[in-house]
Amino acid sequence: MLLYVRHVIRSSARLALVLPVLLVASTVAVRAQQTDKATPESPAAGDTGHADVPRMFGMLPNYGTVEPATHAQPIATPQIFALATKNSFDPVVFPFVGFSAGLGQGGSGDYAERYATVLADNTIGNLMTSAIMPAALHQDPRYYELGSGGVLRRTGYALSRTLVTRARTGERQFNVSEIGGNLAAASMSNIYYAPGDRSVSGTLTRWGTQVMWDALSNELKEFWPDVRAFIRSRRGPQQP
Repeated sequence: MLLYVRHVIRSSARLALVLPVLLVASTVAVRAQQTDKATPESPAAGDTGHADVPRMFGMLPNYGTVEPATHAQPIATPQIFALATKNSFDPVVFPFVGFSAGLGQGGSGDYAERYATVLADNTIGNLMTSAIMPAALHQDPRYYELGSGGVLRRTGYALSRTLVTRARTGERQFNVSEIGGNLAAASMSNIYYAPGDRSVSGTLTRWGTQVMWDALSNELKEFWPDVRAFIRSRRGPQQP
C-alpha cells in the first residue's frame, strides 16, 4: 500500500510538471488565433495555399500544405502560429495521443501519465517546429507538394523536406526549424519525463522518432492528392 501511495505521489508530481507546459502552449496558441483573426489585412491571413478541404482521408489534419496549382501568399508570423495551433489542438490529435500512449510511448509511467506526456511532446514539438523556430528564423513551415514526376522522385522529395525548407522570401534553406526544433523539444521533455527516462539516448530517440513521424507526414501530404483523385474517380462524375 505504501509503495502504491509513493507511486501516485511521484506520478502526480511529474504530471504537475507537464500541466504548466501545456498551459503555456495553449495560451500561446489561443493568443495566436486571436491575433490572426484580428489582422485580416495580413497577406497570409486565412490563406495557407491549400486549394481543398484541409484534411486527408476526411480526418487527418492537413492545414499547412500548398498544392502546386495554388498561388500561396507569403506567410506572416500570426498565420504561422495559427497553423501550429490547428495542428496541435485538432480534435483528431487527442485520440491519436491516446493510441500512442496505449502503445507505451511517453515514458514508463501509468496510462494517464503517458497520455499527458505524449500530449506535451506533441504540442511542444509542433510549436517549436511549426511556429517558434520558423518565426525566429523567418522560415516557411508549410509543405509545398511536388505533385509531378515518378513515385521515387516524389518520395525522395517528400523525405528531403525534413532537411530542406523555404525562407519566407522563397529561397531554399536548411530546415533548422524541423531538425533544431525537434531537438529542442526533445531536450525540453526531460523537464517532465521520469528520471529513468532522462538520458542522452532517450532524448535522441525522442528526437529521431519525431523527425521520422514528420517525414512520414510529408509522404502522406505529397501523395494525398493522388489518393483523393482516385477516390473521386471511383465515386463517379455525378458525386462530389
